[in-house]
Amino acid sequence: MTSQVIDTTRPTVHLRIGIERIATGSGGVHEHVNAVDGTVDARIPLAGPAEVDRAARTAHNAFATWRRTRPAERRQMLTRLADLIEANAEEFARLGALDNGTPIPVVAGLVATSIEWTRYYAGWADKLTSEVTGSFGPDGELSYSLGQPYGVIGVIITWNGPLISLAMKIPAALAAGNTVVVKPSELTPFTAELFADLVEQAGIPAGVVNILPGAPEAGAALVEHPLVKKVTFTGGPDTARKILHSCADLMKPSVLELGGKSANIVFADADLDQACSHGTMMSIGALSGQGCALPTRMLVQDNIYEEMIGRVKAFAEFITVGDPLAEGTVSGPVVNETALHRILGMIERAQADGARLVTGGHRVEGALADGFFLEPTVFADVDPQSELAQKEVFGPVLAITPFATEQEAIEIANSSEYGLSGYIQTNDLRRAHRVAEELVTGEVLINGAMNLGVNRAFGGIGLSGLGKEGGRQGIEEFLRLKNIAIA
Repeated sequence: MTSQVIDTTRPTVHLRIGIERIATGSGGVHEHVNAVDGTVDARIPLAGPAEVDRAARTAHNAFATWRRTRPAERRQMLTRLADLIEANAEEFARLGALDNGTPIPVVAGLVATSIEWTRYYAGWADKLTSEVTGSFGPDGELSYSLGQPYGVIGVIITWNGPLISLAMKIPAALAAGNTVVVKPSELTPFTAELFADLVEQAGIPAGVVNILPGAPEAGAALVEHPLVKKVTFTGGPDTARKILHSCADLMKPSVLELGGKSANIVFADADLDQACSHGTMMSIGALSGQGCALPTRMLVQDNIYEEMIGRVKAFAEFITVGDPLAEGTVSGPVVNETALHRILGMIERAQADGARLVTGGHRVEGALADGFFLEPTVFADVDPQSELAQKEVFGPVLAITPFATEQEAIEIANSSEYGLSGYIQTNDLRRAHRVAEELVTGEVLINGAMNLGVNRAFGGIGLSGLGKEGGRQGIEEFLRLKNIAIA
């Protein structure tokens, strides 16, 4: 049996403003680096403030028509977009691997999730209703509420899941009647180029979706633009603070989906096979640990602690690290050389802090030495207050810490500035509900429940952000409420 040969051709990337495909931008050029071998594989045009201004004005002009487009028509166009994403699923998987080194099967799973997010919000377009109140006595009144679109939404996304990030924001904003200017990360430009093509093919009018790869300066210009009425951002807390400062000066609302340091609490009565495979793969296998909601802290009850460490070690060493285009690869490289050295620095400091290195901890050598590959890494005996337990690594590093009692597990889990996701592994249903209620997080996933269910609101608290994506709350973020009363 022969392995399939994957086309490694990179698409030409453009700035997309209305119907225009622009080959150069005032922000200069980004040299895209292949994470597999460290070579430059494409030159990406970057938007600057001038292109952001043009895109915002284009989106503002398109809003006048789009907001009055019948909701059923918006639903039909977004449904066509979902169908087109599905028809191009293999190409999205290929481009995702070329974007940031995520293995094709992993990207394929995110493509399927992106299709569901697009279809879900397509369905909401013509199902939004308002509240009516009234009393009809001598001094009575009839009142009702209207959820109305903001106008132009500034969308800034990160690099670790380029398609799912687009799908979590754009369909909901469009279904609510808004238009968008999107700044994808310059690190992952290929996926957004195909997405823009499909938006056009779906019949969504020109100017409703504008996509501008750009450096941080373009993001700042987008946030500050007076025609941009709300900002939705996925990324890190440092950039989010800058966005919040700008939004505060302008009294502009924002949705911030940020990082996490999610605890995965494994009780002694859990199904240890399931807890080990889920907890290990989701922390250091999937996306090479580069995910905001991943369970990167494993808290294990003391009477199964060493047994669980042994299980995790065996599973981690079974994860195949390699070329994301190669058959059988489970985990690819981290996104770039800067990330590689940052993660290696955290590994070195964790050892100095007294954590026990169970497996991994090194850059992968041999045939993969030129790329940005790290061994799946597991630390045990991690102090809950250490850097490794408190700071987001965003790489394939798992921290394991023991606990004795349920209350201690809750206290350790909550001893973080982050509050995005929490995980519980137990066969005691009462305990599962009891502990879930006490975790200070935006969501709790029990016994392997899936991440990013589109029908559930997703979003953190504390350092993990503001606002929600998913569920009805996800579309309501793009509507501002007006009340009308008749005497």
